[in-house]
Amino acid sequence: MSLRTTLSCLVAALAAAVGAPAAGQVSAPPSEFGDDLPKELVGVDIIENLDRTLPLDTVFTDDAGRTIALRDLFDGERPVLLQMGYFRCPMLCNLVLNGMVKALGEVDWNAGDKFRVVSVSVNPEERHELAAAKKQGYLVEYARPGVSDGWHFLVGPEASSRALADAVGFGFRPQPDGEIAHAAAIFVITPDGRVSRYLYGTKYDPSNLRLALLEASEGRIGSSWDRFILWCHVYDPDAGGYVLFAMRLMQLGGVVTLLVLGVGVGGMWWREWRSRRSSQTAAVSAGGTT
Repeated sequence: MSLRTTLSCLVAALAAAVGAPAAGQVSAPPSEFGDDLPKELVGVDIIENLDRTLPLDTVFTDDAGRTIALRDLFDGERPVLLQMGYFRCPMLCNLVLNGMVKALGEVDWNAGDKFRVVSVSVNPEERHELAAAKKQGYLVEYARPGVSDGWHFLVGPEASSRALADAVGFGFRPQPDGEIAHAAAIFVITPDGRVSRYLYGTKYDPSNLRLALLEASEGRIGSSWDRFILWCHVYDPDAGGYVLFAMRLMQLGGVVTLLVLGVGVGGMWWREWRSRRSSQTAAVSAGGTT
């Protein structure tokens, strides 16, 4: 890998790790180059296209050598965690995949059960044999039983990968030495194929990842407690993750206060009613004995 390509990868990784951009904004490389951005890095960024529908009819080849349409990986029930890069990537893609697997290892849901994972190569020269080898390596690292059918590694023609990359706003640029410069992010997709959330960098907080998958599923996965936790949080682009939503906590506090008051007033009313009833009963009993 050349020095320029190494620098490109490092700059792209730093750009993604600095922080998530607001919706519709561009996550550009840092300004250490000033206004003289190397042409190799032009377009290497992330543009958020929240709620954009993926090109589900786009055709790829999966790690088993089968020709599939992207929509074959969406069942309308489970969200999809999408990772884009290329399988011969010497550095950044591996960092993204390693960070994703580490975070998934701390989430108690298994790929293929509550969600699916899809890794797509943007290098049209890569073939399904390489995808299969890459998959086997990461299945070993993920070390969860029965997830082979829940994690798909795809290759395909340039038109397919470019269409998908454009839909999620994943900017990449081939380099003169054959490498590909790109930013670092993973994408959370709804069960019907819409972009739900962007998670940036090469390290991912497991709780953020879990909440993002739950949010994308619109409550289809997870427990009632999970949905309650999500209700109490909101995604903060500046923080790059989910934070407690003060208004929701105030609403919850108001409900709890009303319940406590209701129980207290109800208890007082009940005791007063019992006291009156006892007095009336005593009076009747006294009148009957005279």
